[in-house]
Amino acid sequence: MAQEEQEKKSPFTVSAYGEVYYVYDFNKPSNNSRPAFVYSHNRVGEVNVNLAFIKAAYNTERSRATIAIGAGSYMNENYTAEPGVLKNIYEANIGVKLLKNINLWLDAGVMPSHIGFESAVGKDNWTVTRSMAADNSPYFETGARISYASKNEQWYFAVLYLNGWQRIQRVAGSYTPSMGAQIMFKPSEKLTLNYSNFAGSDQPDSIRCMRYFHNLYGIFQLNKKIGITAGFDYGMEQVQKGSSSYNTWYAPVLIARYTPDAVNSFTARGEYYRDKNNVIIAANSGFETFGWSLNYDRHLGNNITGRIEVRSLQGKDRYFIKYDNTGTRNNTFVTAAVTFHW
Repeated sequence: MAQEEQEKKSPFTVSAYGEVYYVYDFNKPSNNSRPAFVYSHNRVGEVNVNLAFIKAAYNTERSRATIAIGAGSYMNENYTAEPGVLKNIYEANIGVKLLKNINLWLDAGVMPSHIGFESAVGKDNWTVTRSMAADNSPYFETGARISYASKNEQWYFAVLYLNGWQRIQRVAGSYTPSMGAQIMFKPSEKLTLNYSNFAGSDQPDSIRCMRYFHNLYGIFQLNKKIGITAGFDYGMEQVQKGSSSYNTWYAPVLIARYTPDAVNSFTARGEYYRDKNNVIIAANSGFETFGWSLNYDRHLGNNITGRIEVRSLQGKDRYFIKYDNTGTRNNTFVTAAVTFHW
């Protein structure tokens, strides 16, 4: 009995996560890939792993550390700029509590992004695939973070010093610091309000264009069965170094989920992304796309969930490639996934 209690109190934990998926794209693109602005679930016509990782964590009252090694198509797409073994670091950070009686922490390393309500871990999201807003803003970040949480856990504040816009290794020739901040208010399980931002550059100092990005979202649990998430991203970047003119982009998203019981859930999503100057998404004549999706989840056990989603995107221009390499404005596809966590 004493040995069991000691094991339960151990500061060390090990966990694992995996998500297998299959995408059927009605356009049947010849390269078997989703468009270039999709960074998750991006392979078509094949059974693949989106993200799988094993994580080791250490947590005490005054210190914490996490390391997770990952693989999958998500890692391949989001870590292309990283050299060598850095391509497989999903998470690696250490933290220390600065004051004994105040929940003030300093963390440093590779951490999940402070921006947005969607993460790379599929089981934590209401939809199978990520929204255009989530796919085109940071999933992870590297740097140092000072955070404070109130004793009643209703308020959370953080300021960050970052290596750049979703980067582990800083861009060559860049010495300009990137900064971020986050404010979260969660008075109860029924309401979460969050504002996050980013200020910095993703270019060498010789051609540096400053980027300023704002993310706002709210999660509203209306009752035990119905929840709504609304988010809005707005970004601006200098037209050229030293310019007072800015290119802008924005992306609203609205998601509603109905959970009739502990086993099943149904989700609908509407979204829009506009980047007329191709700051984030490269496309002819600028990028402007509306999308919708319908999602069904079924829990198959304590650790396994089966998911299926129908999603359609309608673009202003011919952003989507068909089987004969011609372009089209419309793209409808079905994604099936199974997630496992331990």
